[in-house]
Amino acid sequence: MGEAEEPAGPRYTHIRSFALRRGHVTQAQRRAYEEIFPRFAIAYANAPLDYAAAFGRAAPTVLEIGFGMGETSAAIAQARPDVNFLCVEVFVAGIGALCKRIEDMALANIRIVQHDAVEVVHDMLAPDSLAGVHVFFPDPWPKARHHKRRLIAQPFVGRLASRIARGGYLHAATDWQHYAQQMLDVLSAEPQLANLHTGFAPAPRNPLCERPTTKFHARGERLGHGVWDLVFERR
Repeated sequence: MGEAEEPAGPRYTHIRSFALRRGHVTQAQRRAYEEIFPRFAIAYANAPLDYAAAFGRAAPTVLEIGFGMGETSAAIAQARPDVNFLCVEVFVAGIGALCKRIEDMALANIRIVQHDAVEVVHDMLAPDSLAGVHVFFPDPWPKARHHKRRLIAQPFVGRLASRIARGGYLHAATDWQHYAQQMLDVLSAEPQLANLHTGFAPAPRNPLCERPTTKFHARGERLGHGVWDLVFERR
């Protein structure tokens, strides 16, 4: 595949929650993207995804949106081999990094879709089909004029909640306090969801599928940076 990291164009009129760019891709990430990714890739399609066929087994399926370099994704998948993890990302560097972790850790319960998550949720995920959703450290778009790009907003949250089976969960996390408050307000106002805590989630942040502490997170805590988690259940 070429150097360009732009995914397929949008089929719907919506504001992207990510900025298209050419990021640095290491040789190891490029190799993993080209050689390993095809074995774990799920092509975007305007049709409901058959989870059992995609993963080669029937198991609870958790969606992860925007996994960065994949450190958290791989750690959770290793800790929960009984769960299927459908990971959505658009950037080559992150996909390559996660694929390298998949190979190094011999993980079999991760599949990756390289596409806009809004379209994946709209087109590929059937209502009431997910056991959970992870949205960890999405781009905070800190400038006020860019807040409209934030992922955790309506109408997307309502559609995302509808894809979670009743009793399933949505776990979000951010290290930007303003975005954390917006997340809390938006998720609390969604009638399909109920907060499992009073406000933000204390540790253990999600006993159903706990988010591990990454090196980035640990460094932020040492520097005094806050991290806010929210865990909501589908009514």
